[in-house]
Amino acid sequence: MSSSILKDKVAIVTGGNGGIGLGISEGFAEEGAKVIIAARNEEKNKAAIEKIKKISQNSETFNLDVNDPDSINKLMEFTIEKFGKIDILVNNAGISRRSDEPHLLSKNDWDDVIDTNLNSIHHMTSAVFPHLKKNKSGKIINIGSMMSIFGNANSAAYAASKGGVVQYTKSCAIAWAKYNIQINTILPGWIVTDMTNEFKKVNPKRYATIAGRTPAERWGLPEDMAGTAIFLSSKFSDFVNGVSIPVDGGYSVM
Repeated sequence: MSSSILKDKVAIVTGGNGGIGLGISEGFAEEGAKVIIAARNEEKNKAAIEKIKKISQNSETFNLDVNDPDSINKLMEFTIEKFGKIDILVNNAGISRRSDEPHLLSKNDWDDVIDTNLNSIHHMTSAVFPHLKKNKSGKIINIGSMMSIFGNANSAAYAASKGGVVQYTKSCAIAWAKYNIQINTILPGWIVTDMTNEFKKVNPKRYATIAGRTPAERWGLPEDMAGTAIFLSSKFSDFVNGVSIPVDGGYSVM
């Protein structure tokens, strides 16, 4: 039985229709939250909401393009119309583009990654801020990466964007503490998702090496992210602000 830590809280999860986002969304629903799965793939949205509604009927989907300010504004209107408020935002939507070396990454690929992984967080956060300020409370969780800590020769734009997420989080935490809004970052370790499954096919040796370096001796699962996200969305984290928490099976301490 759910302990309902997030009972009646309204949460938006971008990219919530798969991988880490879906793992967090399911955890939120189990704890009593009303979840808006906001992502651009309508087919995946439908599949995700079917899973969520087996846990909680008080959830919805919204076809969101995080790079479109008009789409973001419509999401805010939709959420307020459906549930009357917004309590939690999880900025999870993200992409990666790879190249053999940083200088070989095209301008379009660089711009796509920075727009989706970093610029969209600013636009989403700015749009939700007035609602949290009105509530005189709120929680924002940004999803970083191991690449927020480490560099990567093949994913320069991704690493740059995820490093930026951490610094943006700190800036917002300082600015909005006076409104009783807490904003923190989760740094997922190597997690089994659609994105990393492709990596497994391309570089199986490296895939196995990562598991070997991780003290937990495995790759993480999307549901491994839920506990930390629930904590950071609950009253129990009211004095936690501006921090980055690795959820990585110990990978970053090796």
